[in-house]
Amino acid sequence: MLKRTALALFLATLAVLPARAQEKSLVIFAAASMKNAIDDIGAAYQKATGVQVKASLAASSALAKQIEQGAPADIFASADLDWMDYLDKKTLIKKDTRVNLLGNKLVLIAPKESKLDSVKIENGFDIAKLAGDGRIAVADVRAVPAGKYAKAALEKLGSWAAAEPKLASAENVRAALALVGRGEAPLGIVYETDAKIENNVKIVGHFPDGSYPPITYPVALTVSAKPEAMQYLNYLRSNIAKTIFETYGFTFLIKPTS
Repeated sequence: MLKRTALALFLATLAVLPARAQEKSLVIFAAASMKNAIDDIGAAYQKATGVQVKASLAASSALAKQIEQGAPADIFASADLDWMDYLDKKTLIKKDTRVNLLGNKLVLIAPKESKLDSVKIENGFDIAKLAGDGRIAVADVRAVPAGKYAKAALEKLGSWAAAEPKLASAENVRAALALVGRGEAPLGIVYETDAKIENNVKIVGHFPDGSYPPITYPVALTVSAKPEAMQYLNYLRSNIAKTIFETYGFTFLIKPTS
């Protein structure tokens, strides 16, 4: 009888273990440009708390649509305000947890071996001529934040009409970065933080402030977030996270919480 009771208790314990393991993990849906920083922060957070943070990284547009369709995310980090607003209007984020966390810059890149060195980007900038017979790698200008910022800048500078037929559209900014890194496009428009982590490209120009909307990364908990997700969100706002984000070139927009 005792053996049967002990066996029953053992089996009951095994049944509980997967649920407990699941409770000790969180899922963040984050813009592709945040990959390196989010990976490092997740590793530091797990070391400090024992909680694993699983990151799903893609275009903010794709991630927002996945959340809308019921994907299990605890935190959403977007590369622009529009897609966070989109989920807010759908009442899919916890509005009181939303904060504009990071800033970034838009740059023009070329393959490392390119003869281009320094390009002055100003009104009338002829990026189409600069690309020659090649293409200009950008994230999808219809939906992906990096592409939308790029289109806004080219329109502001009077370069859009000539540039549009030469665009090589990619699913996200890291994919656009890869096209230039592999030498498949002579030019690309990406975030400064992306350019800094790819050894096979170089920055040849900076788009001037005011030529595109300020690049802003908001973060928030989703309405389905686990209770412990708030601790991780606070960690993203901490001095530890600030140091990691700034290492990769992001601008930290808030006063650290700890």
